[in-house]
Amino acid sequence: MHISDFDFQLPEQLIAQHPPEIRGNSRLLVALPDKPFQDKVFADLPMWLETGDVLVFNNTKVIKARLFGQKASGGKIEALVERVLDTNRALAHIRSSKSPKPGTELWFEGGIKAVMEERRGELFCLRFEGGLNVYELLEQHGHLPLPPYIERAAGENDDSRYQTVYAKEQGAVAAPTAGLHFTEEMLKVLAAKGVEMAEVTLHVGAGTFQPVRVDNIAEHKMHSEWYEVSEETVNKIHKAKQAGRRVWSVGTTSMRALESAARSGVLSAGQGDTDIFITPGYRFEVIDRLITNFHLPKSTLLMLVSAFSGTQNIRDIYAHAIEQQYRFFSYGDAMILGRVED
Repeated sequence: MHISDFDFQLPEQLIAQHPPEIRGNSRLLVALPDKPFQDKVFADLPMWLETGDVLVFNNTKVIKARLFGQKASGGKIEALVERVLDTNRALAHIRSSKSPKPGTELWFEGGIKAVMEERRGELFCLRFEGGLNVYELLEQHGHLPLPPYIERAAGENDDSRYQTVYAKEQGAVAAPTAGLHFTEEMLKVLAAKGVEMAEVTLHVGAGTFQPVRVDNIAEHKMHSEWYEVSEETVNKIHKAKQAGRRVWSVGTTSMRALESAARSGVLSAGQGDTDIFITPGYRFEVIDRLITNFHLPKSTLLMLVSAFSGTQNIRDIYAHAIEQQYRFFSYGDAMILGRVED
């Protein structure tokens, strides 16, 4: 398939620049196979879940991964930490007039000193000096890395709103945005209904925003992200499947973690790096329903939902969403998608 198969015209005013004033006050497009579209609100979500269904959340936590500073020579520099390697080293994207060479000293806000040790592809390995570990340095002196299509600097409100209410495992540089709609109250309502909650971890990387730069999507090299699926989550899913219940993924990141853990054909507990690239023709092993936001044109995530719900179905869904003025991308509205069977 070609990249043009996943393009659409999106009015700029539909790109959400801020979250809704109250968390969860989003719209919800219900787009299940062979059924008319239903324009609802996110508070209606429990209507579509049944007792015994499993709802899988990505519990990753967004870190304040953006650092501003200068090289020892005085040139301005910006770093976006992609992955923390250990207590004092991290891989980062660097933006500066000239790429730093190994041994270059970098000084960031708060008096943070780092040394560029080596280049790893497009990323730079930085060694941070001082008594604090990388996570502590970022929490004290870093800035929240809002997506590139949000045309403003992160504010105090974003520190909480660009984070799910159940986030706990540090390591993401982008939020698993389908989860941003959930409130503590919503989780209580779902639990009272008998919906099973399960968690996975996938640390979302900045590569999620990278455009596909090839015409033939089969030639695209997918970025790698770290994930973990626990034995407890695997057991909950197996139990639900045996009882004829459905497994729901909250977001594409939860789906990528589960499908990565099921690459052998059987869902198994595990952890590691995944570069799984889900495109039309992929056979899903785990997920029956997907809760997700609306994705970028020509993006790998648009390809993923097209694989799940059918390319033409997704075109129709997005056309409806644009016509009905849904809000798009990270701070936008949500939809429920069903898996289209072969």
